[in-house]
Amino acid sequence: MTIFGLIESKRKGRKKKPIEQSTLLGHGSELVCLHKILNTETLPLPNLVQTGSFTDCELKMEGMEQWKNEAKQWLQQGIEYAYQIPPTQLYAAAAVLLLTTLFFLIVRLFKRPKSSTIVLSGLSGSGKTVLFYQLQDGSSHQGTVTSMEPNEGTFILHSESSKKGKIKPVHLVDVPGHSRLRPKLDEFLPQAAGIVFVVDALEFLPNLRGVSEYLYDILTKASVVKRKVPVLICCNKADKVTAHTKEFIRKQLEKEIDKLRVSRSGISEADVANDFTLGIPEEAFSFSHCSNKVTIAESSGLTGDISQVEQFIREHVFP
Repeated sequence: MTIFGLIESKRKGRKKKPIEQSTLLGHGSELVCLHKILNTETLPLPNLVQTGSFTDCELKMEGMEQWKNEAKQWLQQGIEYAYQIPPTQLYAAAAVLLLTTLFFLIVRLFKRPKSSTIVLSGLSGSGKTVLFYQLQDGSSHQGTVTSMEPNEGTFILHSESSKKGKIKPVHLVDVPGHSRLRPKLDEFLPQAAGIVFVVDALEFLPNLRGVSEYLYDILTKASVVKRKVPVLICCNKADKVTAHTKEFIRKQLEKEIDKLRVSRSGISEADVANDFTLGIPEEAFSFSHCSNKVTIAESSGLTGDISQVEQFIREHVFP
């Protein structure tokens, strides 16, 4: 029979066999606490239990009682203090507490984690895919062909693969440059931390009109303007002797975009597909007029000279 059964039988007046000392010793201080809590006839306990565990039980109960008394005193003091405060101050404190709570809830609701997506865009043949693989694994993949689907991956930049410590991976997206496939760009721009617009510096002049129109469309998209997504104009194939310099390309693009701005402003609003207009009225267009930051750099995907592109990525996707 358990110790609880023996105690219960004693309380009911039934005679049971004496409780063995070994049984009592096995129950420890729990038995002593039960013995004290049950206000019954004294139940003989072994001397060892009476002298040790009984004292521990008394101390525990006295400590609990003291804690309860102190808690009651604190509560009573708090209530008395609250009654002494003028109602206007109480209302003001409650309003401040409510507004602070609402503020943190709103911040938590609308605060989004910083994006790690970098979008590679540009006309077909500009070298986007070569840049993609140089950034991923340091190879040029010269056998690549024009893709009909975006080429994307999440990885640590090849130049940082040997670095120690925690490095944030980059989500890189190479969007096809064919005109029929450009709408796919809209799927990635809302999440972009930056845009690398790749220009073929070797065949720039023959493609000037097409490059300018594509860049104009990107710079006037709501998903770019409202979020002020930074844009890097990457003049690729700069290692070639006949390649145009980045300053020449910048000036030519600004002139061509200025023409586009004038011609498109004459089209009725119903026919304009762009969300925003560029530049300042009555002034020649400059990339400095854009609401988002537009910079220009040179690279060579085939030789692996892409340090300026990597620098741009790390400026906007923190390691």
